[in-house]
Amino acid sequence: MEFKRKEPQTFLERISKLVDNASEYFAHRKGLLPMLGMLLILLNFLLVSLLPAETFIVRTHLVLHLGLLVAIFGMLLARAL
Repeated sequence: MEFKRKEPQTFLERISKLVDNASEYFAHRKGLLPMLGMLLILLNFLLVSLLPAETFIVRTHLVLHLGLLVAIFGMLLARAL
């Protein structure tokens, strides 16, 4: 029995496979990303309420912006799938 060596995949092939797997996963879970975005927005509210104002995350509202991006991307992806 002869074993064939697998050709190394190019970067684009790996990215293509990753996008295919992600779209298959999210096609069955359309509300997951918007829900995750809303949780991140709520987490930002809690962080702003609890942490000191000098903290980098509080000053920049990093979690809020990340939550908005995830929620909007999730809605666009759900619409496309």
